[in-house]
Amino acid sequence: QVQLVESGGGLVQAGGSLRLSCAASGPTFSSYVMGWFRQAPGKEREFVAFIKRSGGSTDYADSVKGRFTISRDNAKNMVYLQMSSLKAEDTAVYYCAAAEPYYSDYRGANRYMYWGQGTQVTVSS
Repeated sequence: QVQLVESGGGLVQAGGSLRLSCAASGPTFSSYVMGWFRQAPGKEREFVAFIKRSGGSTDYADSVKGRFTISRDNAKNMVYLQMSSLKAEDTAVYYCAAAEPYYSDYRGANRYMYWGQGTQVTVSS
Protein backbone atom coordinates (compact mmCIF):
# COMPACT_ATOMS: atom_id res chain seq x y z
CA GLN A 1 0.00 0.00 0.00
CA VAL A 2 1.14 3.52 -0.76
CA GLN A 3 0.28 6.64 1.19
CA LEU A 4 0.60 9.97 -0.58
CA VAL A 5 0.87 13.45 0.91
CA GLU A 6 0.87 16.55 -1.27
CA SER A 7 2.32 19.93 -0.35
CA GLY A 8 3.32 23.19 -1.97
CA GLY A 9 -0.05 24.62 -2.89
CA GLY A 10 -0.98 28.21 -2.21
CA LEU A 11 -2.03 31.54 -3.65
CA VAL A 12 -0.09 32.91 -6.60
CA GLN A 13 -0.64 35.66 -9.14
CA ALA A 14 -1.30 34.87 -12.75
CA GLY A 15 1.97 34.36 -14.59
CA GLY A 16 3.68 33.07 -11.47
CA SER A 17 5.06 29.66 -10.57
CA LEU A 18 4.57 26.98 -7.93
CA ARG A 19 6.11 23.60 -7.31
CA LEU A 20 3.92 20.89 -5.86
CA SER A 21 5.48 17.97 -4.06
CA CYS A 22 4.08 14.55 -3.27
CA ALA A 23 5.73 12.38 -0.64
CA ALA A 24 5.06 8.66 -0.90
CA SER A 25 5.42 6.04 1.80
CA GLY A 26 6.43 2.44 1.22
CA PRO A 27 9.41 0.63 -0.27
CA THR A 28 7.85 0.04 -3.68
CA PHE A 29 7.37 3.63 -4.83
CA SER A 30 9.56 3.14 -7.87
CA SER A 31 7.25 0.41 -9.17
CA TYR A 32 4.30 2.79 -9.56
CA VAL A 33 3.32 5.16 -12.33
CA MET A 34 2.64 8.53 -10.71
CA GLY A 35 0.10 11.06 -11.82
CA TRP A 36 -1.23 14.49 -10.99
CA PHE A 37 -4.91 15.36 -11.32
CA ARG A 38 -6.89 18.46 -10.42
CA GLN A 39 -10.45 19.33 -9.58
CA ALA A 40 -11.94 22.80 -9.76
CA PRO A 41 -15.18 23.70 -7.95
CA GLY A 42 -18.18 22.30 -9.77
CA LYS A 43 -16.05 20.37 -12.23
CA GLU A 44 -14.93 16.78 -12.59
CA ARG A 45 -11.46 15.66 -11.65
CA GLU A 46 -9.19 15.99 -14.66
CA PHE A 47 -5.85 14.58 -15.72
CA VAL A 48 -2.83 16.89 -15.55
CA ALA A 49 0.28 14.74 -16.04
CA PHE A 50 1.80 11.34 -15.42
CA ILE A 51 5.31 9.95 -15.24
CA LYS A 52 6.31 6.34 -15.66
CA ARG A 53 8.45 4.38 -13.26
CA SER A 54 11.91 5.31 -14.48
CA GLY A 55 10.93 8.91 -15.18
CA GLY A 56 11.80 8.54 -18.82
CA SER A 57 8.26 8.81 -20.10
CA THR A 58 5.81 11.58 -19.33
CA ASP A 59 2.52 12.86 -20.69
CA TYR A 60 0.55 16.04 -20.16
CA ALA A 61 -2.91 17.40 -20.68
CA ASP A 62 -3.00 19.81 -23.60
CA SER A 63 -4.07 22.60 -21.25
CA VAL A 64 -0.78 22.44 -19.31
CA LYS A 65 1.68 21.25 -21.95
CA GLY A 66 4.67 23.56 -22.13
CA ARG A 67 3.86 25.16 -18.76
CA PHE A 68 3.96 22.24 -16.30
CA THR A 69 6.69 19.67 -15.75
CA ILE A 70 6.32 16.43 -13.82
CA SER A 71 9.35 14.73 -12.33
CA ARG A 72 10.18 12.10 -9.75
CA ASP A 73 13.01 11.14 -7.42
CA ASN A 74 12.75 7.44 -6.70
CA ALA A 75 15.54 7.59 -4.12
CA LYS A 76 13.49 10.06 -2.08
CA ASN A 77 10.02 8.63 -2.83
CA MET A 78 8.98 11.99 -4.22
CA VAL A 79 7.09 13.24 -7.26
CA TYR A 80 6.90 16.89 -8.25
CA LEU A 81 4.83 19.15 -10.44
CA GLN A 82 6.55 22.36 -11.48
CA MET A 83 3.92 24.82 -12.65
CA SER A 84 4.83 27.97 -14.53
CA SER A 85 2.94 30.70 -16.37
CA LEU A 86 -0.03 29.97 -14.16
CA LYS A 87 -3.48 31.07 -15.24
CA ALA A 88 -6.69 31.67 -13.31
CA GLU A 89 -8.12 28.52 -14.88
CA ASP A 90 -5.39 26.46 -13.18
CA THR A 91 -7.12 27.13 -9.86
CA ALA A 92 -8.09 23.76 -8.38
CA VAL A 93 -7.30 21.19 -5.77
CA TYR A 94 -4.36 19.17 -7.07
CA TYR A 95 -4.07 15.47 -6.29
CA CYS A 96 -1.16 13.09 -6.51
CA ALA A 97 -1.99 9.48 -7.43
CA ALA A 98 -0.23 6.14 -7.90
CA ALA A 99 -1.03 3.43 -10.44
CA GLU A 100 0.31 -0.04 -11.00
CA PRO A 101 2.26 -0.41 -14.27
CA TYR A 102 -0.27 -2.56 -16.13
CA TYR A 103 -1.63 -0.11 -18.69
CA SER A 104 -0.52 1.64 -21.83
CA ASP A 105 -2.21 4.91 -20.91
CA TYR A 106 -2.61 6.67 -17.59
CA ARG A 107 -4.84 9.63 -18.37
CA GLY A 108 -7.87 8.09 -16.72
CA ALA A 109 -8.41 8.51 -13.01
CA ASN A 110 -9.65 4.92 -12.83
CA ARG A 111 -6.11 3.68 -13.50
CA TYR A 112 -4.96 4.94 -10.11
CA MET A 113 -5.27 2.95 -6.92
CA TYR A 114 -3.88 5.41 -4.39
CA TRP A 115 -4.63 9.09 -3.91
CA GLY A 116 -3.41 11.89 -1.71
CA GLN A 117 -5.66 14.30 0.14
CA GLY A 118 -5.02 17.16 -2.27
CA THR A 119 -3.47 20.61 -2.06
CA GLN A 120 -5.21 23.84 -3.05
CA VAL A 121 -3.75 26.02 -5.79
CA THR A 122 -5.35 29.41 -6.29
CA VAL A 123 -4.25 31.69 -9.12
CA SER A 124 -5.41 35.28 -8.90
CA SER A 125 -5.91 37.23 -12.10
